[in-house]
Amino acid sequence: MSLAERVKPHIASLEPYQPGKPIEVLERELGIPNAAKLASNENPLGPSPKAVKAIQQAAQGMHRYPDGASYQLRNALAERLEVSPAQLVFGSGSSEVLELLAKAFISPGDEVVFAWPSFSMYPIVTQGMGGTPVQVPLDADLVHDLPAMTDAVTERTRVVIVCNPNNPTGTSVGAAAFDRFVESLPDDVVLVVDEAYVEYARRADLPDALGWVARRPGTLVTRTFSKLYGLAGVRVGYGIADPELAGYLERARHPFNLNLLAGAAALAALDDIEHVEATRRANAEGGEQLTQGLEALGFRVWPTDANFLLAELGEDAYDKLLHQGVIVRPMGGFGLVGCVRISIGTAEENEKLIKAVETWRGSKA
Repeated sequence: MSLAERVKPHIASLEPYQPGKPIEVLERELGIPNAAKLASNENPLGPSPKAVKAIQQAAQGMHRYPDGASYQLRNALAERLEVSPAQLVFGSGSSEVLELLAKAFISPGDEVVFAWPSFSMYPIVTQGMGGTPVQVPLDADLVHDLPAMTDAVTERTRVVIVCNPNNPTGTSVGAAAFDRFVESLPDDVVLVVDEAYVEYARRADLPDALGWVARRPGTLVTRTFSKLYGLAGVRVGYGIADPELAGYLERARHPFNLNLLAGAAALAALDDIEHVEATRRANAEGGEQLTQGLEALGFRVWPTDANFLLAELGEDAYDKLLHQGVIVRPMGGFGLVGCVRISIGTAEENEKLIKAVETWRGSKA
């Protein structure tokens, strides 16, 4: 019997996660120097200098295993969030926390409900455990259709995921609609609120997801150090849940999954308020720069609560931008034909994208 005949069908049929094209690959394939990568929602200001220094210091101890309980980071983060240390679980990025949840709660035939398009790891971790992804289309404004998601819940539903703000659209839901949605869910369904981009959100009525963790057992909020804190390369994510749920995820976690350098970097970045504020400021200014520049050229840009924005630039936009040294994320595979997701970069990177669009489409202003 061949390997193809022995592999689990739900693994064989999976479509692997497709990351944004690295700069070095573009330069190697097309010979384009000084490319701007605006595809993976990374922090354009780089990592916290305090995190870099912490990694350099921690590197002296790389021959030792890290603290498997992440004691220092756990306690510092618990104090910051005003939760118990027992409510935290760490992962190699928040995507690993989602995988821990799937390992603990999803069996073949179980259903996971989430909006679509949204983060592509939701169907991957679901199908990876033999579960059935239930994708509920976003509404006409590309916002979560929460009533439709409620209707999609069945007796086979084990997990419901709300990505807020949503990736890849940048849209978000408000507190009143979210609260009604949570109150409609059965008590035995695990609610996941993916807040990877929550630190960038500016809407006044942002839902209090951590409040629901306190009030509703079986609620998990996932966050990351990859975006605001600029630590995408060392992979630090975490979940906040009630102690019982967090305990189940801890059982599913590999030992030492948060490596020594990642833990040191996250602990240092957590206290670098200056870097955090500079990042938020640059993101707000860069979002306005891109929105105004692209709208002046006659293109549609959706409002965003994240560190990226969705723009309708045409079906050929990705390739044309690529050949001008600007990497964005094509959205055709998500059903958003003619759209690209643009990470908000530095002022210079944003201007490079605007100028690149202007050269091949011409100003409509």
